[in-house]
Amino acid sequence: MLTEICPKLPMRNKAATKLYYLEQLSFEEGADYDDYLILFKGNIEIHFFEFKELNPKDNYGQVYIRTDAIDAFYQSLCNKDVKIHPAAPLADKPWGQREFSLLDPDANLITFGQSL
Repeated sequence: MLTEICPKLPMRNKAATKLYYLEQLSFEEGADYDDYLILFKGNIEIHFFEFKELNPKDNYGQVYIRTDAIDAFYQSLCNKDVKIHPAAPLADKPWGQREFSLLDPDANLITFGQSL
C-alpha cells in the first residue's frame, strides 16, 4: 500500500540549496522547476519548495535518513569539511542508533542514523 516517503522542506534560495546538497552531500538533481526542486541520493529523495520569507531561526524542518554505512559517510563529509551540527556529532544514542546531524542553508535539520 504505502511504498515510500519524500519529505518536502522549505528553501529560501534554490541555487544555494542545490549547491549545498549536490556539492556537500553528493546528492543528484532529480528535477528543477521555478519554485520547486527535487534532489536524490540512492533511494533517498527530498523535495524543496520555495519559501523566500523563511526565517532560519524559526525553521523546524527536519528529516531523518537511515544509512548502513554511518561511519564511512560521516568521514566522507568530514573530509569535505562539511559542517556537522555542533550539538549533534557522531555518537551512539540510547534509542539504539548511531547518528549525527547537520543544518542545511535554511536550517533544516538533517539527521543520519544507523541501527546499533
